[in-house]
Amino acid sequence: MYKVFIIIILLFPSYSFGENMVFEDFKNNPSERWEFIADTVMGGVSEGKVLFNKEKDIFYAQMIGKVSLENNGGFIQFRRKIQNKLNNSFEGLSIKVRGNNLEYYIHIRTKGTILPWQYYQAPFEVNKSWKKINISFESFKRSGIMLAKKFNPRNVKSIAIVAFGKNHKVDVEVDEISFY
Repeated sequence: MYKVFIIIILLFPSYSFGENMVFEDFKNNPSERWEFIADTVMGGVSEGKVLFNKEKDIFYAQMIGKVSLENNGGFIQFRRKIQNKLNNSFEGLSIKVRGNNLEYYIHIRTKGTILPWQYYQAPFEVNKSWKKINISFESFKRSGIMLAKKFNPRNVKSIAIVAFGKNHKVDVEVDEISFY
């Protein structure tokens, strides 16, 4: 029995066996993997930045700024592309976050999100303390009817942390992102 299990592990090393896969821990030059994007690319006036910080043994990203709905704007985000295809067995993602007691979003882009305004979105709330949140892929909503209602994890191209949709001050911190 153990020999069969060892052979499976050797032949299928990417199989998750129900474990989490850390996507980002914000160590080792995260600024090379993440990009900051604001609605200024389409004429909006929102502003902000992403900082990569360390507090004790915790490495994290902090997005700060101001979202404005003026000039048809309304978002700031930081986004990372996914280089390798995800395993189909993943059911969602986990994030460890804290911030200024507001609602933020995760946007997932896939092979099917061709236009810049297309994405799958799931909300999450932050408070002053670090907390881990699990978000199932089933809970993501498409941004428009031109997209399939659900997406295949193997087709995920990028993940973004987004402040969106209302005038507000942004302060959200992310310690880790994992797939489960």
